Amino acid sequence: MTKEIRVAVIPGDGIGREVVPAGQRVLDTVAKIHGGFRFTYKTFPWSCAYYLEHGRMMPEDGLKIISQFDTIFLGSVGFPGVPDHISLWGLLLPIRRTFEQYINLRPVKLLPNVKSPLANRVPGDIDFFVVRENNEGEYSNMGGSIYQGTPHEVVIQNSVFTRRGVERVIRYAFELARTKGLKKVTSATKSNGINYTMPFWDQVFREIGKGYKDMEQEQLHIDALAARFVTNPNHFDVVVASNLFGDILTDLGPAIAGSIGIAPSANLNPERSYPSMFEPVHGSAPDIAGKGVANPIGQIWCGSMMLEHLGFPDAAEVVMKAIVATIQSGSVTPDLGGKATTREVADAICNAIEQT
Repeated sequence: MTKEIRVAVIPGDGIGREVVPAGQRVLDTVAKIHGGFRFTYKTFPWSCAYYLEHGRMMPEDGLKIISQFDTIFLGSVGFPGVPDHISLWGLLLPIRRTFEQYINLRPVKLLPNVKSPLANRVPGDIDFFVVRENNEGEYSNMGGSIYQGTPHEVVIQNSVFTRRGVERVIRYAFELARTKGLKKVTSATKSNGINYTMPFWDQVFREIGKGYKDMEQEQLHIDALAARFVTNPNHFDVVVASNLFGDILTDLGPAIAGSIGIAPSANLNPERSYPSMFEPVHGSAPDIAGKGVANPIGQIWCGSMMLEHLGFPDAAEVVMKAIVATIQSGSVTPDLGGKATTREVADAICNAIEQT
């Protein structure tokens, strides 16, 4: 019996409109070859263009609409003309929080034939996961300002760390390491400078870690940890971090792995009470939008992560092998040193899947 997977598609802004269709073509190809499931899509035009027309990033009932789907496939959010705090807080962040997508999972992996900016690094040297807390922490929407525009202006931004929020993200990191057969979990902290939230984070990490005595555990200050990403990236298996620290690390990670254009991410609700959302790291890239040269691999890799989350790990692996084969063939976009278009890369990946 074929399982129907209902996908809410939000191409969003800029190159999202180019890479999302490429990702859908790959998903449909692997569904046809692998069997057992098929995708049905509903595309929503929610974006900065939608905001300029309607004064909102999505309709008032937008969250209710997409809550009925099995999963969300998103391209990018943000474009010149609409301030980032409007585009993010109007679409992306409400989805993450309302649907309790409290895990932001981002693999950092140097693929064959991709050159790292770090000297003498080869595949295997850079291969780890970053687990970012995705709902609270430093990005909590709490604070305010008074005396705006005067010499006495005061602005306060509050960080919110709850025991429930910290426990569940750290436990997920340990479980991920166990599931993947990995040996080490590293916690990002800054308890030498942030004297309330970070000692609490450290305390919870130690408490949760007592249930995983078979694993190596360490806590590194965020500045030293970021430096080690550059000097010794093969030190890591799973890194768990708060919202802000995880955000920074998961841009640095793809940078050392060769290209942010191939970096995927998953916003996960592990309990599956709500749909999860899959989006590439690269953003809307307005400088190349509409030119047909955007790298679709980040979006396609998101599709692989989506397949794994939905319970089709074999199909997910087929997509990853096709990505690697395509990169090795040299059919890549200019950011990876090639001359292929977005469509040509997607075609090559689809062809590789069909040949499995």
